Amino acid sequence: MILKTFFKESKEVWRDGRVRIAFAIVLSLLGIAIWISARQYQNINEQHQMAETTERAIWDNQGEKNPHSAAHYGTYAFKPKYPLSLVDQGVDKYVGTSIFLEAHKRNEAQFSAAADQTGLARFGDLTPDFILLFIVPLLIILLGYNSFTKEREMGTLTLLKSQGISSWKWVMGKWMALFFPIFVLSAILFLIAGFILSNLQDFGVFNWSSLFTMFWIYTGYYIIFINIVLFISTRVKKSGIALVLSLSVWILACLAAPKAASNIAETKYPYPTRQEFAANVLKDKQGGLDGHNPWSKESKLLEQKVLAEHGVDSIHKLPFNFDAYRMQKGEEHEAEIYFKHYNHLKEQFTRQSNVYRGLAVVSPYLPTRFLSMAIAHTDYATHWDFADAAENYRIATQKFLNDNFAENSSYGEWAYRADADFWKELPDFNYDPPELRTILTNNASSLWILGTWMVVSFSILLLTSKTI
Repeated sequence: MILKTFFKESKEVWRDGRVRIAFAIVLSLLGIAIWISARQYQNINEQHQMAETTERAIWDNQGEKNPHSAAHYGTYAFKPKYPLSLVDQGVDKYVGTSIFLEAHKRNEAQFSAAADQTGLARFGDLTPDFILLFIVPLLIILLGYNSFTKEREMGTLTLLKSQGISSWKWVMGKWMALFFPIFVLSAILFLIAGFILSNLQDFGVFNWSSLFTMFWIYTGYYIIFINIVLFISTRVKKSGIALVLSLSVWILACLAAPKAASNIAETKYPYPTRQEFAANVLKDKQGGLDGHNPWSKESKLLEQKVLAEHGVDSIHKLPFNFDAYRMQKGEEHEAEIYFKHYNHLKEQFTRQSNVYRGLAVVSPYLPTRFLSMAIAHTDYATHWDFADAAENYRIATQKFLNDNFAENSSYGEWAYRADADFWKELPDFNYDPPELRTILTNNASSLWILGTWMVVSFSILLLTSKTI
């Protein structure tokens, strides 16, 4: 019964010219989106590699220079573009691609793609994730909204009941007929994406396990929509009403719920404005050690402490340059201030994320979106992780420079110049994103919610099939 229903429904679907046209349009859009994303991925990584090489060459060829001057001269940490961003670009276009690393200050990522776009960008980009998250559910609605209502409208439901059909087998046959083409369509997209990524120049670490995990997450998302659409079709008598209700669910789940979740989270746990953030940092800086001010109370206390530790009565007798030592301690103090205030931002981000996850129970879109971005390394959590890694590198760089100044010069010797080859000793900045297992562990709640949506929606569909 299940297979007979499956073959019968599949034939009817493909006989409908509108369905064939819809599939052709979606496949064309997916092909174009993948091609555009692949070109963007390759171009961005070529630019990243060129910028990274150029910036490192500039740093290495500074010539003889005072190390603290080099600290103010600064360098850049560039955020890599990861392979699965070809499938889901996430927030990459909004968060910036590089961070300027300089003395005494932690900077935010800059040069975001969104900042360079025109007002037309608000209408959205043609990307694979847009099609996967929004267009494919619409295709499911087009294919399945009248699966059961047409049987009522054509009078075949009474005939089938008179023959003693098994309701759940009938429902499963129709479910398989709707699931199969969506599954094939998704599989084609991900296989094409995997083939392209595995043959592109390896700018990032691509592995098939992450791609397959993302594929199964989207498959679960589509199963939920299939269950909902078929459930609606079993409950109403008219195809028109089933279509309107199915589209209403799509609007609520994919458009209204994400926007509402964002507004609720931002209202409940707002970020400070840039002006407030800068004022709070400046206030803490003024109350602590300033590495450039030898006459402040904190500097004098540090001087007395260091003299006592080394058993001397003058900073001229110290075995290192106290100016550079004081500047390094000032750097460490300022780094603590920045960590304090950025940790507050991260706490607000965590609270907002918890609100999103809490509201994910009202829409399968939310957990799917979170998991997709996390696996693609295009979510805010990965960006925060990159920003922290860049800050740790900045702190290590300042220590590397100040230690050289302190160890190779005496107090007051501001004319000291480091050797031209010294800059090459600074290690390159490298950032490795979290592994797949860590990502899934950190997003376990989204996995549970998505799984719950699948089980509950499928159970409701089967239970209501008895009353068709």
